[in-house]
Amino acid sequence: MKRLILFALTLLISTTAFGWGQKGHDVTAAIAERHLTRKAAKKIGQLFDGLSPVYWSNWMDNASHTPEYAQTKTWHYLNVEQGQTFDEARRIPEGDVLRAVEEITSTLKAGGLTPAEEAVQLRMLIHLVGDMHCPMHLGRLSDLGGNRRAVRFFGRPTNLHSVWDTDLPEAGHRWSYSEWAKQVDRLPKSEQRREEAGAPEAWARETHALCTEVYDASPQGAEISYDYVARFTPVVERQLLRAGLRLARLLNEIYG
Repeated sequence: MKRLILFALTLLISTTAFGWGQKGHDVTAAIAERHLTRKAAKKIGQLFDGLSPVYWSNWMDNASHTPEYAQTKTWHYLNVEQGQTFDEARRIPEGDVLRAVEEITSTLKAGGLTPAEEAVQLRMLIHLVGDMHCPMHLGRLSDLGGNRRAVRFFGRPTNLHSVWDTDLPEAGHRWSYSEWAKQVDRLPKSEQRREEAGAPEAWARETHALCTEVYDASPQGAEISYDYVARFTPVVERQLLRAGLRLARLLNEIYG
């Protein structure tokens, strides 16, 4: 009975969790920082009082739980239900990750913000581009992006969202965020250009296609172990790299 209560509490807590765990967002921001133009890096440094984008990469997960930014809770994901195409997905009035990335990018490009307002928008963009590349953030409403899909990770009860949030990246590599950035950010310039190309809508569609693959490989009650980690660690690596390169491209367009 005690185990059931603890598992229920774990599910309850995880349904309020957001995308990539802290390290995933740190990796995204660190990769982006490696590809900023000098002009963009200088401007961002001024807005952040000398702090790195990595410092602020997880800020929004906390901010979305405060009264001041409560309206941003739905901005971390875009639900595409089973059987729906991306175009058929229900778009909620409060906003979703695609709409947020598009609108924040446009707002920052337009200018006219106070430095404090601009810094907040920039923190949000850094975080949300990362969220857009986490497969379970294009997951199904019926299971809250995998939060209600119970699985076992090396025998431990958990849920699919938590696996992709933190368990899988940590099982793939026990690296610091800076080691992640150095190890996965090694593409030739020509391949970097291909990965960073396109618009946010295309990136979200790409993530949704990956999410469909993840659901197919992770049925309710699945026992996730070594073969799963081996199969999907390269996907995590690729998505974090894409997020970092694409975030850098947006920031360079805005500031560089």
